[in-house]
Amino acid sequence: MEKLIELSDHEIHVDFALGCKCRTNICLRSLTSTSPVAFKVQTSSPHKFLVNPPSGLVAPLSSATFQIVLKPQSNLPAAFPRSPSDRFLLKTAVAPELGADLPESTQSEIVNRWFNSAPHRPTYDVKLKVYFVGPFLLTHAVGEGNFEAVRGIVKRQHSVVSELSAPDAESLYRVATQSPEIMGLLLEAGLRVDVRRELYDDVKWASRGWTKLHVAAAFDQTEEVEQLAKEECGGVECRDKEGRTPLHLAASKGHLGGARVLVSAGANVDARSKDGRTALYRAAANGDRGMVEMLLGAGADPTIGDVDHCRSAIDVARDKCHWDIVKILERGEAVLQAARRGEIEKLESLLEKGATTNFSDQYGLTALHVAAIKGNKDAVMILVELGADVDCQDGEGHTPLHLAVEGGSVETVEVLINRGADMNAKNKKGGTPLCISKLLEYEDITQLLQGKGGLP
Repeated sequence: MEKLIELSDHEIHVDFALGCKCRTNICLRSLTSTSPVAFKVQTSSPHKFLVNPPSGLVAPLSSATFQIVLKPQSNLPAAFPRSPSDRFLLKTAVAPELGADLPESTQSEIVNRWFNSAPHRPTYDVKLKVYFVGPFLLTHAVGEGNFEAVRGIVKRQHSVVSELSAPDAESLYRVATQSPEIMGLLLEAGLRVDVRRELYDDVKWASRGWTKLHVAAAFDQTEEVEQLAKEECGGVECRDKEGRTPLHLAASKGHLGGARVLVSAGANVDARSKDGRTALYRAAANGDRGMVEMLLGAGADPTIGDVDHCRSAIDVARDKCHWDIVKILERGEAVLQAARRGEIEKLESLLEKGATTNFSDQYGLTALHVAAIKGNKDAVMILVELGADVDCQDGEGHTPLHLAVEGGSVETVEVLINRGADMNAKNKKGGTPLCISKLLEYEDITQLLQGKGGLP
């Protein structure tokens, strides 16, 4: 059956604590444009969980929320973070006959009866796994030296470490010093303590392959990052055992100041760790708008896929329902398309809304490159006026002027020259714009370049 809804998360993350109710919300978004979608939530553990509401309606192209409530527990979960004995099933079906205007007070009961009246009704079902997370279980796992449990909690609740109070962070730090692996994991997740005492103690970081620059980036020590970027052997491209650069760590933790310093120092914004993920991928996965915008402005490519599933930054942002990030990432592609097609109004609109002029595809082509080769001189003028680098190079070393010459548009070539393009820039094969023009026998462009002082 066709997919009817999108979920904010396909995992139920319960922030566990002993002796009290623990709540988490799941958001549904309807994908149908004509009829309401009915939903019903079932659990394998009704003795432990409540659902409010257990059933309901989602209006066309609208959203709804249900809450999972864990009843007060007197013991720790038998297993965590994944709880294999606890599962939920979300059943959905198109329900045109119900109408989206049912009273809220009786909606859940009516929808439940509607599902029960036709048990063989076609439904689109989603299975939801349960994960117990939160600072209480994190502290317990660190104290037990349970690396896998710590990693599982941090992976599913990115903010659990970075949002600890100062006393809790210090306490966790003291316990974690017994395990360099767990310590490194917590630091990578954003543990904030008074780090000046042992910030660069090699014993704690050697197992992860971290350099001093990695540690400074992980701890958001912007001044140290700036100094170490100039001094450290291996520079800003040093890698840890997982292939991550300091920029990967800064982006993962949302340390915008340190990330900016690294980019300014020449860090490769498209560097991939061993799993194929870039700094932009990690920022997009976290829903970090500021970091995403900074990296895109530095030319990061949102289309680079990871190793396992070829999922890009756009894919992971979409999977995690970071819709504001998806829009930002897709703007770069949209700017390229508008520039390529000469869609001036659309291009102006995108740029007015904050789209970057520096986005490049996997070949290093920017909007200015594609506008130039297509001879879209109006698009070229707009892009240059709004800050596009007139001498930016693609993967082959071509500047927009090289490609404008190749495209054969005299007007576009003249626009770029008048806007300050380097007429004697060389691509990776040593070719200048005049060299290309002569090769392609464009007499008018050749005369123009020679008249302006171009060299072969």
